[in-house]
Amino acid sequence: MGVKQETEPPLRGGPEWWRRSFSSMTGLGTTNEQRLQHETAGKNQRTEKESQRCKTFLDFLKNNTKSKINLGPMVIFMLDEIRKAGGSLNENNIQCLPCDSMQSGGFSPRYGVLLCQNHLRDRGHTEDTLAHELVHVYDHLKFDIDWQDLKHHACSEIRASSLSGECRWTRELFTRGVWDFTRQHQACVRRRAALSVRNHPKCKDDAHAARVVNSVFKSCFADTQPFDEIYR
Repeated sequence: MGVKQETEPPLRGGPEWWRRSFSSMTGLGTTNEQRLQHETAGKNQRTEKESQRCKTFLDFLKNNTKSKINLGPMVIFMLDEIRKAGGSLNENNIQCLPCDSMQSGGFSPRYGVLLCQNHLRDRGHTEDTLAHELVHVYDHLKFDIDWQDLKHHACSEIRASSLSGECRWTRELFTRGVWDFTRQHQACVRRRAALSVRNHPKCKDDAHAARVVNSVFKSCFADTQPFDEIYR
């Protein structure tokens, strides 16, 4: 009579979970197959937890009053402006997915907004990331943007970094450890826009990205649509 194999993973934090974790790290008392199974189970649990956490930040898709109260003013405002511009955001074009790169989000004219569930630190970071991508959505709807044109791409990145709130001084200080308050906001916008442009397939290197950003910075930074001024 065969032995029935265990199919359910052990309770996280329980004695068997700790035994397997220790064995997996040290290689003692476990086979390669068992170690791989433990690592796979842990990865799947993390992915599911990250997915659920990310999705809780997207309750606004239900479009009820309670979810709006739980959102930051920047996100609420941008959602309204996108609707005015003829855009429609729903569970099909805003997705929480794991990402291989270190980015926290992305925008595709074809597929919509991506939130990288494994790189979102907390609710504030998620709202900043979502706000950034919503600026791209707004730009795509309102302006004749060619996303293959580096200058067009750079302009939208400048606006998104400036208007989303991700470059406010508190975020720079407490998250990124930047203590230089002199022209801090503009320096942050330039830096983050250049990092995004650097990932464009037509961008050659860091210096090329910086030149493109600098060439359009003044006019794009001054354009705060749909805001009257920069949100800080």
